Amino acid sequence: MARSSEPRRQATLASIAAELKVSRTTVSNAYNRPDQLSPELRERVLQAAKRRGYAGPDPVARSLRTRKAGAIGLLLTEALSYSFRDPAAMSFLAGLAESCEAAGQGLLLIPAGAERDDVQAAAVVQQAGVDGFVVYSVADDDPYLAAVRERHLPIVVCDQPRNIPEAALVAIDDRGAMKMLAAHLISQGHEHLAVLCMRLGRDRRDGVVPPGRLADSHFHVQRERIAGVQAAMIDAGLDPDILTVVERFDHTVRSGHSAAAQALQANRETTALLCTTDVIALGALNFARVSGIDVPSQLSVTGFDGISDAIRENLTTVRQDAEEKGRRAGKLVLSSSHSGIVAAETLPTELFRGRTAGPPPKQPPAIA
Repeated sequence: MARSSEPRRQATLASIAAELKVSRTTVSNAYNRPDQLSPELRERVLQAAKRRGYAGPDPVARSLRTRKAGAIGLLLTEALSYSFRDPAAMSFLAGLAESCEAAGQGLLLIPAGAERDDVQAAAVVQQAGVDGFVVYSVADDDPYLAAVRERHLPIVVCDQPRNIPEAALVAIDDRGAMKMLAAHLISQGHEHLAVLCMRLGRDRRDGVVPPGRLADSHFHVQRERIAGVQAAMIDAGLDPDILTVVERFDHTVRSGHSAAAQALQANRETTALLCTTDVIALGALNFARVSGIDVPSQLSVTGFDGISDAIRENLTTVRQDAEEKGRRAGKLVLSSSHSGIVAAETLPTELFRGRTAGPPPKQPPAIA
């Protein structure tokens, strides 16, 4: 028997419903709300759909109908690879993904980069099909942030910036934590301190930081951690103006290595390096190792974050739970309402007393 030459019509939700003599809602529930159907009925629907080559309701059409995208956008103004390379960012991402998964929501990583201008940034954010945004540690003048605010969707900021009144916030007390760490070093006798920090602005600069740049920093976290060191110095009767601050644009171990060398050359009386992240501190430890400087008998080095590599190195650092930060940020953005009440959560930190901080040497380390 000859087969018909007419093409077979594409199956639709309506045609599956008609074939099974059930409502369209029943077919839709088989995919989107399976708890509303008996296992037997759902299996009938899925088998009929499979036989007819029907893959399920069109997600685009569904989002237009429900005005929900079913996903949260994560704004991280770094290359996408940074999310899977930086230890703290990876932990944060894992926690955020866990919250999204528990709620049956997707997670969209929004590509960002310093090479894009304001118009390009706005286009990227406007095209993101999401129901809300989590903003992870960006500058307060970032064009992507401005574009996110123009979407008028729920926003949760993690760490920074702090000047977004309509956004919920998940953060730590950066100034207090760094002050605690600096006070720990000062109590052991250190007076000549140096801070190795991440970028203070979106412009690429590496080097010793002049006072004006520190005051104009667009990254709240770095500014506050440095201010914590200065506050500890003031409390101890030390002049905060003698604090050496060295900035690195790229957040890598290699950057920490070069920053340590520059800090010790800028002030040869320096006996302790306070790094605003563990990644930078690991680079400083590497510099000390290859330079023949013993840590901590000749030089103290501290970090911030408590990543696993730092703990394995017994680095004296501030521990924070980046994964819990991600979980809390996810729960907040997923539970956001338009009540006008904006939540703010400050998570705890703790001082991890490793083996990289001790009393200052009688003579500062010699630098070639």
